[in-house]
Amino acid sequence: MSRRLVSLTLDTLEDLPRPCRQCVYWELDPVAAERAGTAGDPGLEKEAWVSQTLLEWGSCGKLAYVDGMPAGFVMYAPPAYVPRSMAFPTSPVSADAALLTTAHIVAAFSGGGLGRMLVQGVARDLTKRGIKAIEAFGDAKFGEAGEGRGGCVAPADFFLSVGFKTVRQHPRYPRLRLELRTALSWKSDVEYALEKLLGSMSPDSLLRPVRPATRSTTIG
Repeated sequence: MSRRLVSLTLDTLEDLPRPCRQCVYWELDPVAAERAGTAGDPGLEKEAWVSQTLLEWGSCGKLAYVDGMPAGFVMYAPPAYVPRSMAFPTSPVSADAALLTTAHIVAAFSGGGLGRMLVQGVARDLTKRGIKAIEAFGDAKFGEAGEGRGGCVAPADFFLSVGFKTVRQHPRYPRLRLELRTALSWKSDVEYALEKLLGSMSPDSLLRPVRPATRSTTIG
């Protein structure tokens, strides 16, 4: 089994699960997101947001592939690029941090460490770019009946399990933070993980574009 991380681009955007590809929960403010969902084209809005963020700021997502199949993703950006971030009761995000907006693992690939691998990839990217921390809004009631919003906000327990610490408590939406200024161990972990990933792949496969042979229809 081969696993590989790639950066989000307009091409790899198409490998997000369809509900996520069409979702603009984070990319627009609540009013604009509702309007796009009822009378607009949320998929086009999503593409426009990714395009603008890539041009103005740089990489804003990572995707994980298992044997060529899209298996999970994370997205992140400065809080100024994420209008929804101001709608949370535990906002604002700290000025020295990037916001990790969402994390999703396809159900068929859950439990295999992909979530940690994705967060490590984000940490490595942001460390190189001089950013001091990652923050995220977690859902403390993720999956509970009647709580709504599906997987737009990742479980608080997920962030805690990969090293985040709670910086502002809330019964539903705590804000969590992962410091990167002392992240030498993170960096070495990431480099070790990438060496293992790259070492498991043939030179030919490294040169080929990462595109799945077939589509995954499993949504977690």
